[in-house]
Amino acid sequence: MSAPLASLKILDFSTLLPGPFASLLLADMGAEVLRIESPTRLDLMRVLPPHDHGMSASHAYLNRNKRSLALDLKQPEALEVVKQLVSDYDIVLEQFRPGVMERLGLGYEALKAINPKLIYLSISGYGQTGPYRDRAGHDINYLALAGLASYTGRADSGPLPLGMQVADIAGGSLHGVIGLLAAVIARQQTGQGTHLDVSMTDCAFSLNAMAGAGYLACGEEPDWEAQMLNGGSFYDYYRSRDGRWMSVGSLEPGFMQSLCAALGRPELAASGLSARPEQQQALKEALKIEFEKHDFGQLCELFAGLDACVEPVLSLGEALRHPQLQARELVTQVPRGDGTTQAQIACPLKFSEALPAPRHVGAALGQHTEQVLTELGFSAQRIAQLRAAKVIL
Repeated sequence: MSAPLASLKILDFSTLLPGPFASLLLADMGAEVLRIESPTRLDLMRVLPPHDHGMSASHAYLNRNKRSLALDLKQPEALEVVKQLVSDYDIVLEQFRPGVMERLGLGYEALKAINPKLIYLSISGYGQTGPYRDRAGHDINYLALAGLASYTGRADSGPLPLGMQVADIAGGSLHGVIGLLAAVIARQQTGQGTHLDVSMTDCAFSLNAMAGAGYLACGEEPDWEAQMLNGGSFYDYYRSRDGRWMSVGSLEPGFMQSLCAALGRPELAASGLSARPEQQQALKEALKIEFEKHDFGQLCELFAGLDACVEPVLSLGEALRHPQLQARELVTQVPRGDGTTQAQIACPLKFSEALPAPRHVGAALGQHTEQVLTELGFSAQRIAQLRAAKVIL
């Protein structure tokens, strides 16, 4: 198929995770993404272990299908290069703290003057306004300030450090892509661009979908293991006899009946819908006892053929081998550029016609600098001058 976003050309100034994950999705769907990278300040993702064929696996994944232009934005000549690019690349993605792009002469207003159709996406921790706009932060901080950590954890040990970056990806990356594509549709109708201000904290706060609605409407403050879906009911994880874990989400009566019947305790099903905390805790304790009578493999076999909303907690390796994930083709082989390929997580979006195959893993720093400048009309002599002045790598 023709890639759905093949008409989009994006200048990506972002580093680390939120911006690159957003532009990865866009690049996988066909957008032409050009990373503008500093030749002097190394992106952590380029060195983060583990490494494969001398390259960080994270960098190779997050930056596949993108070209790399190494440009020192603190030099005036670099500013002129970007201004030329903006005439053609009419979407900018940046992830600096508020004010940095303006100080470089690359803020929205400056670039909009060159291209009024410019869509300018800024992803930051706390947004472009407010008292925290200049404050440093990471995923764990955004989740804490957004209220999510206050009820995600255990009553006896407090909040849990999550194994994946919810505020970065679900907050920054995915909301950024949604906003960007909405802006593209609006531009098709009006001919005008816009500046999108995406705060990871704002977007993480919006993920309080159920608890937030309950608090605002009813004044009910969520707490650890106090709600139906955060450990306050039987909806939870249960340890097997050999120390593995099973997930139980058997909320509906039919699923609860299947669960309890499979465990040989059909009488427990009547307690599933009880709103009384003490009855829920008694049910949970009874289920713990029953699960701990069986090894993990026995439990997997027991529930494999049942519609009971009970599934094993799998390691990443086990998840990759699971027949459902294999059927969905969630792993793809991406060319490294040396005749070999690297296994990576595939784009999870399924179109009726398949997306184009991945073109290459994340590029080396400045790998496409000369190619891009040549496309802009720079002579070989001028490129050599810029390289000698260390404007480019």
